[in-house]
Amino acid sequence: MQYGFIIPGGDIQTIIELACEAEKAGWDGVFYWDGIYIESMGPMYDPWLVLAAIAMRTKRVRIGAVLTPLSRRRPWKVARETVTLDHLSNGRLVLPIGLGTLDDGGFKKVGEVTDRKVRAQLLDESLEILTGLWSGRPFSFHGEHYHVDEMTFLPPPVQSPRIPIWVVGAWPRTKSMQRVLRYDGLLPAKKNADGSDAEITPADIQAMKAYIVEHRTLTTPFDIVMEGETPGDNPERSGEIIRPYADAGITWWTEARWSSAPDEVRTRIQQGPPRID
Repeated sequence: MQYGFIIPGGDIQTIIELACEAEKAGWDGVFYWDGIYIESMGPMYDPWLVLAAIAMRTKRVRIGAVLTPLSRRRPWKVARETVTLDHLSNGRLVLPIGLGTLDDGGFKKVGEVTDRKVRAQLLDESLEILTGLWSGRPFSFHGEHYHVDEMTFLPPPVQSPRIPIWVVGAWPRTKSMQRVLRYDGLLPAKKNADGSDAEITPADIQAMKAYIVEHRTLTTPFDIVMEGETPGDNPERSGEIIRPYADAGITWWTEARWSSAPDEVRTRIQQGPPRID
C-alpha cells in the first residue's frame, strides 16, 4: 500500500510548502489538480507549473494532477509537458486522466466539447497519441478527431515502458472499464441513477479488481487508487476505514480534503499517512 495526499488549494507558495512537508512526513505521493475555472474552488494554478515546482523541491514522492481531462487539452502538448515533468522529477510522474467535471468553465465557458460520448472519443484518441509520442519512435495517427503526421518526440520519458496512466473507470460500464484495461491504474467511479456520484464500497473494489484480473492482458504493474479521508489523530479509526479497501485490492490510498482550509490540510499532512501495514 502507498499513500498520497491531494493538495486542494492555498496560495502557490503554500502549495509548494505543503508538498515538501508531505514528503518529509512520509507520504508516498503528492498530487494537485487540473482546473481552469471552478468558481467554488477559489484561486487555482496551472497544474503543470505547480508540479514542476514540486518536482524541483522534492526527491522521493510520486507527483501528478488528479485528474487531467484530456478532451480539452491538445494531446501532443500534453505529451511534451509530461515528458518534461518526468525528466524534472527523475521519473516520478503519474498521469491520472478522465472525462473531467463540466463544473469547470474550461468546458462550457470557452466552447469546449461537453457531449459525453464525444469527450470519451477524444480521450481515447488522446491516449493513443500520448503513448505513441512517448515511445521516442516515429509515430503518426489518423483518427476521427485528431490527425498527426509522422513525428518523433525526443527524449522519451525516464520511466519505461511509459509514464503510468491512471484512468477513471465508471463501474460497471463496460466501455469505461475496457479503457482502464489498456493502461496502468484504476481511479474507481460509480454513479447513482440520477447521475450523481455514488459511494465506492469495498465490494465494488473487489468486483472491479476481479474484472481487471480476468480481462487485462498486459503484464505491467497495475494500481487501484482509492480517494478518501481519514482522521490523522485516530489511527484505529483510520485503519477501520482503509483496511476493508486494502483487503479488497487497492494499492494506493489518496487523502482528499477538498473543502479544508490550508491550515487544516497542513495539520493532516504533518500527522502522516494512515499506514495499516
